[in-house]
Amino acid sequence: MENMASPPPPICPMASKNNAHILVGVTGSVAALKLPLLVAELLKIPGLEVLVVTTKNAKHFYKPEEIPVRIYTDSDEWQLWKKRTDPVLHIDLRRWADLMLVAPLDANTLAKIANGICDNLLTCVVRAWDVSKPLLFCPAMNTLMWEHPITARQVGQLKEFGYVEIPCIVKKLVCGDEGRGAMADISTIVEKTESVLLERGLLKPT
Repeated sequence: MENMASPPPPICPMASKNNAHILVGVTGSVAALKLPLLVAELLKIPGLEVLVVTTKNAKHFYKPEEIPVRIYTDSDEWQLWKKRTDPVLHIDLRRWADLMLVAPLDANTLAKIANGICDNLLTCVVRAWDVSKPLLFCPAMNTLMWEHPITARQVGQLKEFGYVEIPCIVKKLVCGDEGRGAMADISTIVEKTESVLLERGLLKPT
């Protein structure tokens, strides 16, 4: 249970109340290769601060040194918490963020979120998410995984929670298959994210 009497720890010491805060979640799809580009493009938006939370499998696809912002992992949660008064990272990240963007959202994490499973830092943040704040998700998976009947049910469940889908697209996938399942283009993701922030009054129009 959250202790509202104690102030949150400094998740991002340079954070400004005048800026919008976006938490990028990255999961174990090959599309995680695009994380450096996604973060770089988001940082071009004036008045936006970015943090990243990653799953263990997603770390296989990108180099941390190519990401110019703080990346949080499962181990950070347990290193921070030693006793009762210590910070709970998944709660503090949720408090910090004005918007969460999960890009890419792989089939495994989609299934977890749809069923309320929270067994890592990213899914704990999502489970603790304040649904009055926007959460955007970008599915990315093999075409036949995307076309499996359970995928539509799980995407529908996330939409029922109030989360916003940025639909996947048709292209030749890294595995060699061709069809729907690729993560949306980075430009599309960034434009939608900025649009939602502007609609919510979290960013000032330029």
